[in-house]
Amino acid sequence: MGQTISPDAPREICRRCRRPTRVCFCDRLTQIDSRTHVVFIQHPLEARVAISTCRMAHLSLPNSELHVALDADTVPGLAQTLSKPGTALLFPASDATDVDALIEKPTTLVVVDGTWDNAKKLFLRSPLLKSLPRIGFVPPAPGNYRIRKEPALHCLSTIEAVAQVLERLEQAPGRFAPMLGAFNRMVDLQLGFIEQHDGKSRYEHPRRRNVTGRSPLVRLREVASRLVVTFAEANAWPRDDAPPGGYAELLQLVALRLSDGARFEALMKPISSLSPAAPVHLGVTAEALLHGEDRPLAIARWKGFLRPDDVVCTWGRYPIDLLRGEGVAPEGPMDLRAVLAQQLHRRPGALPDSGIGPRALRRLDALVALTRGLLA
Repeated sequence: MGQTISPDAPREICRRCRRPTRVCFCDRLTQIDSRTHVVFIQHPLEARVAISTCRMAHLSLPNSELHVALDADTVPGLAQTLSKPGTALLFPASDATDVDALIEKPTTLVVVDGTWDNAKKLFLRSPLLKSLPRIGFVPPAPGNYRIRKEPALHCLSTIEAVAQVLERLEQAPGRFAPMLGAFNRMVDLQLGFIEQHDGKSRYEHPRRRNVTGRSPLVRLREVASRLVVTFAEANAWPRDDAPPGGYAELLQLVALRLSDGARFEALMKPISSLSPAAPVHLGVTAEALLHGEDRPLAIARWKGFLRPDDVVCTWGRYPIDLLRGEGVAPEGPMDLRAVLAQQLHRRPGALPDSGIGPRALRRLDALVALTRGLLA
């Protein structure tokens, strides 16, 4: 018999493809060299979609880069790439040149990834993208993206479109078809899960509106004496430059227990290469980070700091994901941002920030003040 997995059990995530390990597609990836340099620009909302194929295409093409941005013109280094001669945009506009009619093939192909509406927004927001020559094509058959509804039969997933365009640009029929192996396998797996669960969520109870009149602050107050307010920072690389396994590892962990004021602070030595942006964002010198505490010692101290009945309280789920990556995901954590959103019936915005001192300590102080204010 197969192993029964609790619907509330956290799922292990592959750091490379960012899919649950149960459906990780990394072993199915086929890397194919291309003469054409491919630049993927992904809308941030699409980056959150679990079954997006843009990252799969990027991992399949060594000669590619991936940027997640709302405004391509403001991404460091990307504007220079978009301004190079021989750069074209794959975009199905009415004035786009069919790829088979091109006299001179582009050396760099820019691909915008997102829903059709979001892709248009990325395009219209960027003068550089609008200045690029646009190319398009008509696929010979509908795509295989059966788990997402496309606006028309001729619309393809990002990985399918890129594979077909590269074959035409480089006059290599069938050369890039193997990169669709991981994509087709993912589609089959998802369809199997949908059929197995009758289209229902993996969670037993869907989220419902609060119709009972019970304030979202009630549970916060119920566990007030056990709250450990926690903030975490990561070695976060830009997605197009991240070394293997180096996208989001825990670097800094700070916490305060409300009941007794006990504090925890750890600055950990990175395992992978240190992101150039990390010292700037964290407000900590690169030297301090590179000479940080050994990770096993810091994690052992964290385990010793937490009491068995402590409730970890964070701002958003990201700190929980970082702790899960270190194998110390807390049980029953509280997301204060979600609590506040329920109370306000809107997004609460960002935490207040004084801008003085390391960011983790500033955010922790702001989160502690907010928690105490809500409890009062």
